[in-house]
Amino acid sequence: MNYDYQFGNQAFKYDNNTGIKLTKYQILAPEQSQSMQPGMEYLMRPLPVFDNPNYRGSGKLKGKVAIITGGDSGLGRAAAIAFVKEGAKVVIPYYNEHKDAEYTKNYIENLGGECLLLSGDIANNQFCQNIVDKTLECFGKIDILVNNAGVQFQQDHLENITSEQFDRTLKVNVYGMFYLTKAVLPHLHSGSSIINLTSVTTFYGDPQLIDYVTTKGAIVGFTRSLARNLALKNIRVNAISPGFFWTPLQPACWVAEKIPSLGSNAAMARGAMPYELAPTFVFLASDDSSYVTGQVIHNNGGEIMG
Repeated sequence: MNYDYQFGNQAFKYDNNTGIKLTKYQILAPEQSQSMQPGMEYLMRPLPVFDNPNYRGSGKLKGKVAIITGGDSGLGRAAAIAFVKEGAKVVIPYYNEHKDAEYTKNYIENLGGECLLLSGDIANNQFCQNIVDKTLECFGKIDILVNNAGVQFQQDHLENITSEQFDRTLKVNVYGMFYLTKAVLPHLHSGSSIINLTSVTTFYGDPQLIDYVTTKGAIVGFTRSLARNLALKNIRVNAISPGFFWTPLQPACWVAEKIPSLGSNAAMARGAMPYELAPTFVFLASDDSSYVTGQVIHNNGGEIMG
């Protein structure tokens, strides 16, 4: 499919063979790319909208402590802001996006919240243990774990995926989740919540993200198995499967010309801003979802249904 810009932020999708206009969709961002993974939010244009000013917390997470990997930017930042508005203290492990992380910390503190930043690589088992140790040292407990951090690399063919890329994608997306969850588990308690991030690509099989989709499928299996394993301890484990959200992962992965059409396959014919996912994080972290475990919550504008 190709696209043709018309009427500002609206575009039309055509069939390449017949030239027939198929759908109109909303463009969130113009062509752009970044050369680093998982990407820098402050370089994006437009900047992602991570906080809904109309969102008012009601104490759903009052007194709780949440670890949110990759909470410096993107969906993790949106979750962190919403958690703080609901009364939680947050710990944000991130890779090397120092400018984004400091911005997030300052934003949280301006809301009256508390935030601990920890820089390192979750693919390293020792760093994951350090996250737990520093969290307990600073806040004394852990109630919520959000395994959000991840990387993705666009490749047109399986043959183009190097062993190094495959290894890195699995190490960050799967090993990091395993290491950190294992380190956190002894400190969780009845009523605790684990939230893992999978992807809409898992459910339709994106042909240019084979290694990424492999890891996100593994996350679904991990979520369901761990949910059954921990159910009688009343520790809930769920997953969120986002569609296209405007986060640093997008320009850091895709070729620039693909950016405007991302999200066009959704029934709502648009992508979304990170703040639109924040209430789902709150729901799964709070007692509102006390009877929900082993589930995958789909937030994709209707791209995948059923």
